[in-house]
Parts: sequence; C-alpha cells; structure tokens
Amino acid sequence: MMPAEQFALFDTAIGRCGIAWNARGVAGVQLPERDERATRARLLRRYSQAREAPPPPPIQQVIDDITSLLRGERRDLSAVALDMEDVPPFHQQVYAVARTIPAGATLGYGDIATRLGDRSIARDVGEAMGQNPFPIIVPCHRVLAAGGKLGGFSAAGGTTTKLRLLEIEGAQVGEAPTLFETLPLRARPGRR
Repeated sequence: MMPAEQFALFDTAIGRCGIAWNARGVAGVQLPERDERATRARLLRRYSQAREAPPPPPIQQVIDDITSLLRGERRDLSAVALDMEDVPPFHQQVYAVARTIPAGATLGYGDIATRLGDRSIARDVGEAMGQNPFPIIVPCHRVLAAGGKLGGFSAAGGTTTKLRLLEIEGAQVGEAPTLFETLPLRARPGRR
C-alpha cells in the first residue's frame, strides 16, 4: 500500500480527528481516539511513512466540510477525491453507494446489497463498511443493520459514536414508536 505523503490533525465537535492525503486525494480519515496522542498513533499505524504538514487548500476544504458536518451543518462530501488505489473493487462499489446517502438519512446493509444487484451479499457490505478508511467522507455511520438497528461501528466508541454521528445529522434510527407506545402505560388500551 502506498503510504500517504502527509497528514494533519484537526478539531471537531466529536474530538480531534485526522486526515491523510497524497497526490491522488484523501487516503484516509481517522475519527477521534481517547486523546490526540492515540489518534495520531492510530493514523501513523495506517500511514507509517506520512509526515505531518499543513493541509493544502483542497484538503483544508475537506477538513472544513467535515468540521461543519460534525457541527450539524449540511455538507455534501460525495465529490471529495479519494485515493482508492489499494481499496478492493467490491469495497469501492459499496463506498460509491454509501456516498449517495445524504446527511440525516440511512440505508441498510441489505439496501446497499440490493443496489449492487444481490441482496444476499449484505454481510459482505457490512464487512466493507467495517474496513472503510474514509469515515465521514464515506458515511459508514449512515448504514444500518436489518430492521433499522445500529449494527456495528469500528471507530473508537463503537455504536455510541455511530449513534452520536447520526444524532448530529438528525437521522431517525430504528422504527418510530406507535401511537400506543407513546402513551403513558396506564393510558394504553387494555390497561386500567
């Protein structure tokens, strides 16, 4: 795997994130770990030859858009150039579909599998999401398990982080309660 040439850390509403890039585009995004040192270390494990540098204007724009999105502002990151040279072709297909999910919306693993032409590959879609090197840009947090359940999330904090990202974007997770589920227990039909 060609190492990213450069990386930078940046502050967001969810903590200090990292981004790595090279001449082909963004090579990876790192969501916050427990502290800045851990975030830097995790990023450098993935891109061991990268050197820290000020981001050039196109990468700074990506950082600004990620930062804004994580503050709850609408941003479309679907046109961000990604270095997918070492990303398996199937994962590239999955990521292309995931990038069409707008902020505040979700799709299921099965929905993405269906869009790729084979609902039976939903588990493979989940595995691709778990290996996503571009979280937020490829919004794996917007991809849910069957029945609107959260499913897994490979970033620090796991599903708690996933839920937080979805809440920031205003996404509805899970099925909406029925009318009777919203009533106080004693007011539900059949209760006295």
